[in-house]
Amino acid sequence: MREMLRRARLADQRRSVERPTFPDVVPGLYVQHREGGFVAHITASESTFSTIRGLTVSVPMAYGAGQDTAGSAQWVVSELLGNAKRACGDHVPLVIEVYVTGRGIQVNVHDPAADLLPRRTAVAMDSDNAESGRGLGLLDLLAPGWDVAPSRVGKQVRCHLLAAE
Repeated sequence: MREMLRRARLADQRRSVERPTFPDVVPGLYVQHREGGFVAHITASESTFSTIRGLTVSVPMAYGAGQDTAGSAQWVVSELLGNAKRACGDHVPLVIEVYVTGRGIQVNVHDPAADLLPRRTAVAMDSDNAESGRGLGLLDLLAPGWDVAPSRVGKQVRCHLLAAE
């Protein structure tokens, strides 16, 4: 019952929320509204990544997500964008979806490399010497059950972050 009331309040908040303002369309960055969030079509660059990281916090919070959950979503988006750029190269076209659900925040990152799947390394999460390799382990902690699925673009990494209680 309590969950139903929480979902009803969240739905009411979404209806009464003024839609966030998005950046102007520029080459390499096109952001659209979607229910409870945004969809961005970008070309990978430090500038577009920075813009998307900022939107990943501000837009879900405007739709009722908590700051902790939005901050975790920002980390997830940053990790997935970095992985896509490392796998596909500079200036790769990407699609990012971030939106509030009844239980948290959904993050989907699409890239064109359907055959390049995320791979875990043998790096220990608590290793002081590792410079990389911890990202998927942290993703497991923040968005348990994340998965990879085909998409019209190539593949998408789908993550659901549960709202912090």
